[in-house]
Amino acid sequence: MRFSDEFVFGTATASYQVEGAHDQGGRTPSIWDTMCRTPGKVANGDTGDVACDQYHRWEEDLEIIKGLGLDAYRFSISWSRVIPDGVGAVNREGVDYYRRLCQGLHEAGVKAVATLYHWDLPQVLQDRGGWAARETAHAFADYARAMARELGDVVDTWSTLNEPWCSAYLGYGSGVHAPGHVDALEALRAVHHLNLAHGLASAALREELGPDVRICLTLNLHVIRPASDGDSDVAAARKIEVVGNEAFLQPVMEGRFPEELREITKGVTDWSFVREGDLDLCHQVPDILGINYYATSTVRAAIPGEASLSGGHGETGVSPWLCCEDVTFLAPEGKLTEMGWNIDPSGLVELLVRTARRYPGQELMVTENGAAFDDDVAPDGSIHDEDRIDYLRGHLGAVGEAIEQGARLTGYFEWSLLDNFEWSFGYGKRFGMVRVDYDTLKRTVKDSGKWYADLARTRDLAAVGADWVARD
Repeated sequence: MRFSDEFVFGTATASYQVEGAHDQGGRTPSIWDTMCRTPGKVANGDTGDVACDQYHRWEEDLEIIKGLGLDAYRFSISWSRVIPDGVGAVNREGVDYYRRLCQGLHEAGVKAVATLYHWDLPQVLQDRGGWAARETAHAFADYARAMARELGDVVDTWSTLNEPWCSAYLGYGSGVHAPGHVDALEALRAVHHLNLAHGLASAALREELGPDVRICLTLNLHVIRPASDGDSDVAAARKIEVVGNEAFLQPVMEGRFPEELREITKGVTDWSFVREGDLDLCHQVPDILGINYYATSTVRAAIPGEASLSGGHGETGVSPWLCCEDVTFLAPEGKLTEMGWNIDPSGLVELLVRTARRYPGQELMVTENGAAFDDDVAPDGSIHDEDRIDYLRGHLGAVGEAIEQGARLTGYFEWSLLDNFEWSFGYGKRFGMVRVDYDTLKRTVKDSGKWYADLARTRDLAAVGADWVARD
């Protein structure tokens, strides 16, 4: 497989995971600042207070991106940094930081892909109800409009939301993400208000920047496989697909409410908070549908007394899959990443081709894909992360296969540029193509970063095949 010259090879980060400077430049606390200060919520009591210090070291990171020869950098804007009160006045110091970053990217020939929301809601808005409150969707639209006015000339692509499934179900359902609530009704309200937020923000961006603005919505669409072809197992898989995928796809992409979701969740809500006309507001089809993919899950109809992984990817505790108590997630098989996730490039092919056939002509991008492994540092300081290279080679092969099967797939963003704060796991999981020494903040490009740079340069998977050797 040879990728076209127009295919975008990029990498990605998120503000709270890399920026640090948590109390500098006018930034106010986000829900993750609060989460990190809640005992027992984050491994080792880790915080994003310093993280990778990209707020001060962005020029160094930009040089790394430039040196790798990448086409695009997907970063997120900290809402708390640019609008400290959540609504109202813009913080000039915060906006200027992102302007400098975007201008620096352009000078390096790298496209700036800005995500407006990657899970770090201003705490002041959470205090008013967070995503369980309708007002937050309108505040998000105002924030999007303000950023369009401030940064519209230096951002190439706007992504509204990153993985609203996580924001709703992990943040308000299972409590493993900020704000750490365990409330099924709040979680389902958040699902709707996040869909509404995407729609309102997309409309605001298009009003401010015109019809040529490029808008992306990034979803972590799930590949759920039934343990057998029996009716009960197939129904179990469908139930998870409805809660995980259809809850977001149908309102945004099709302008309709998934009636199966109404039936599944009838014990929690009648969805009366969905007002007349809301689905028309949600129905803002993005120019790019971003897909984040890491692993597949296998499910079966629950058997009384059978042990089940709550999330299907190695998590335990309260399940984020609301109203799906009759579904059992089976333990992943085969080689796993350090996150406990299975490695299955075929799932990415399946997901991309299925989505492309469902929405013919829709531009798709893989906006996140990558793997956490324990990286050994050699005596000379190099990191020979062969496992990550094998993972990337397999999944980029899957991207190529999906293109050959007709998917309109225009880019791939490796997660992540840097080792960083990995949410409730703290700093214990490393996804980066660049190692960060958390004591000194020194950056070191791993072999996987060099491999990815060679692929971006040659655009030929054969050129970075099994006999590839890292160059200095």
